Amino acid sequence: MDHLDLVPFSPKDILALIDSEQQFGLSFGISPAEGLREMFISDEVSPEWIAQLHNSTSADPFRHGFALIHKADNLVIGSLGFTGPPDQDGIVEIAYGIAPAYQNRGFATEAAKAGVEFALSRDTVTKVIAHTLPSFNASAHVLTKCGFEQVGEIEHPEDGLIWRWEKQGKVKR
Repeated sequence: MDHLDLVPFSPKDILALIDSEQQFGLSFGISPAEGLREMFISDEVSPEWIAQLHNSTSADPFRHGFALIHKADNLVIGSLGFTGPPDQDGIVEIAYGIAPAYQNRGFATEAAKAGVEFALSRDTVTKVIAHTLPSFNASAHVLTKCGFEQVGEIEHPEDGLIWRWEKQGKVKR
């Protein structure tokens, strides 16, 4: 990757970030960019996921994701993750977020490409999916650049109408 390093998040590092930016810097060893903590304490973060963090003992990229470290600034500027491990059909859903000061600079695309590469390099993953609001917004552009295809619309119980995106990997045997 040109501008970013991916480092697996440990549960303790995420919990430290939820506690405070200072605690995260002490735990992870690199400071977070302004706005990163807000991504983890927003209403969009499920209480079930937070509870799962408290019960986890080691890093799991499919459950805890990766810190996105900006090489030049030596700051954690975002996160890349998945909504969980691959399902029985080998499908994982990717998610990513970039701190506001670093948005619109290509970092989400760089991160998403790395996440897709990570997932599809696993024998257990056959397809990576994503969901966006139903418009050609920034996330839709990132997914298009990463080779995803918009394959349909879904009525989500909390978000309403959303678009489903897919990137096919290897076929399971």
